[in-house]
Amino acid sequence: MKNNNSIKYIMAGRRQRRRRWILVTGFLVLLSMILCSAMLILGNTIYPIDVVVRTLLGEQTQGASFAINTIRLPRMLAGLFAGFAFGVAGNTFQTMLRNPLASPDVIGITSGSSAAAVFCIIILQTSGAIVSIATVLAGLATVLVIYILSRGKSFSVGRIILIGIGVQAMLNAVVSYLMLVGAEQDLPAAIRWLSGSLNGSQMHELPPLIITVLIFAPIIIVLRKNLSMLELGEQSATSLGVHTDKTRIALIVSSVCMIALATATTGPIAFVAFLSGPIAKRLVGVGFSNVIPAGLVGVNLVLLADLIGQFAFEVRYPVGIVTGILGAPYLLYLLIRMNRKGDL
Repeated sequence: MKNNNSIKYIMAGRRQRRRRWILVTGFLVLLSMILCSAMLILGNTIYPIDVVVRTLLGEQTQGASFAINTIRLPRMLAGLFAGFAFGVAGNTFQTMLRNPLASPDVIGITSGSSAAAVFCIIILQTSGAIVSIATVLAGLATVLVIYILSRGKSFSVGRIILIGIGVQAMLNAVVSYLMLVGAEQDLPAAIRWLSGSLNGSQMHELPPLIITVLIFAPIIIVLRKNLSMLELGEQSATSLGVHTDKTRIALIVSSVCMIALATATTGPIAFVAFLSGPIAKRLVGVGFSNVIPAGLVGVNLVLLADLIGQFAFEVRYPVGIVTGILGAPYLLYLLIRMNRKGDL
């Protein structure tokens, strides 16, 4: 009888957690749809939703067709897919390394992609596919360098984070040097890109990002159970039948490809990858994977921050400025808390 009661209690708890996951994910999807609609409706001219829908369906409307299809739609899609990529990739690294500081934009991976992109923009004066390929290769190379430098007698997440922060500082110095030696006419575009911005997003630039997210995000979603087991530790994951090395390689390559293409498209939007996972985990709770919720939180952070940057102030600010203001205090809080616990 006691065993039956225990099973019923466990199953009831699981159903409750599942309902919470469904409700939270549904709410995040609904909020994303509202923000996407706001991105298309709001601007110098506010268009009714029926005009937006007819324009998206191909009806030619004077003024609205250009504003919606050429300016607002690419901006919205860039924020949508880049936000999802940042959110999923950040959550993957944080879960895999079991530390909220182990985010791509904290341990230097985003900085590696940024340095490669700035080199292509300023020195090589190229764009498009070359920049995308360079950011992916630089992101993977940065992961490899961090791994090699952090190797010791035993695996240490704290060592990886500290070395990653050092690598990030070095790469940021490289970016600063490139800005100093670059041609004056190339600097405004590089500065605007480095701030993390959806301004000037164009439809022909988005296919690499969209395709990358559609390929690699499902891989991480499929591996979400293995990812959750990796959070238990190496020995526990192995005892549960997880091929830890193969799983890590698949997760790292998928995450770096998404983060690199998102960075190449929108610039390094600050702290979205860092904030999405912890926010999603707080909303969803324990017991179910928060890969999809983290991606949706990333979408909402980017779109909401872009709307705030456009319309909340007299001067328009890039989305990366707004997310940086949100993320910096949380980063300081985590560093202070982990230092007191002795995790650093």
